[in-house]
Amino acid sequence: MIFLDTCILIDLSKDKIVLDLKQNYCISSIVRLEFKAGALNKRELKKINRILSEIKFVDTDQSILNLADSLMEKHTLSHGMSIYDSIIAATCMIYGLPLWTYNRKDFKYIEELQLFEL
Repeated sequence: MIFLDTCILIDLSKDKIVLDLKQNYCISSIVRLEFKAGALNKRELKKINRILSEIKFVDTDQSILNLADSLMEKHTLSHGMSIYDSIIAATCMIYGLPLWTYNRKDFKYIEELQLFEL
């Protein structure tokens, strides 16, 4: 299974890429919220909700939040890590999932995180 970053879902919603979301992809609540926050109107929100209804979700539990806190402690000053990116990275690390993102610069410094490559 591959964890999708928000940027991948945005391209999917703009028909820049095609994915069978019921196959080997998943997201978490953080990605879902980021994706919905980008809707500019009701039509876009409807399309986003349709995409979200087809994709698998993984839970965000306390162990993920604890790891995200450690990642923030380690990387926020040196690399400007955001809260959202720390939770996304922690989720992938806890579940052992590779992260598919176009924003590799936001994650490449985390040695324990596997980034998906096409």
